[in-house]
Formats: sequence, C-alpha cells, structure tokens
Amino acid sequence: MPQYFLTVPHDSADEPTMDSMREMDPGALESLVAAVDALNAELTSSGALVHAGGLMPPSTAVTVDASGEIPVRTRAPFVEAPGYVGGFWILDVADEDAAVGWAERASAVLSSRIEVRALQG
Repeated sequence: MPQYFLTVPHDSADEPTMDSMREMDPGALESLVAAVDALNAELTSSGALVHAGGLMPPSTAVTVDASGEIPVRTRAPFVEAPGYVGGFWILDVADEDAAVGWAERASAVLSSRIEVRALQG
C-alpha cells in the first residue's frame, strides 16, 4: 500500500510548542489532547498509522550540508519561512482518497489545515 505524509502547517514560527501549550486553558488543552489521542488510537486500530509526532520550532533545527569536502552544520532551518510544519502523521493506506479522508478528520480535530503528500517509492 502507498504511504502518505500528513503535515500540520503553522502560519507563524511563533506557533505553540508543547511548553507554550501549557499556558492554554487547562480544559481546552485536555480536550485537544484527548481528541488527538482518540484519532491516533483509531488510526492505530485501523492499521493505517505508521508513525506520528510533533516537531519543535524551526529555531531548534540544525541543517547539515556534507556535499563538499568538509561537512557544514548550521543551527537554522533549511529555508527561512513565515510558517513551518508543527507535526505529522505517516499513514499506510489504500490510496490518496483514504489519506485525504484521514486528513479531513485530523483537520477537524486540530481546527487546522492538513497537507497530504504521497511518499515516493
């Protein structure tokens, strides 16, 4: 089966991290976490979930370029951008329609856009 990469785009590098989310209303945060956990449990029980996770902000990135004689490490994202990917799911599903269906559910849970892209290979 093909695999799909579902990403949670954030519009700003100031989007919430797990640390800053602790500043949210505790009830709202608890509801959000429970909804994401329920979605992940359903993905797992359906056999679609390969892996999922949240990402730290771009300021924590290290970009490595070993295309020359000496590897260069830069503490910065690969691309400076007004937004970034905050989290992801990798799904193993029958086709793009199935991946988009899961993305619609994730979008509703997070009240956020979800990007769907097929993995090569």
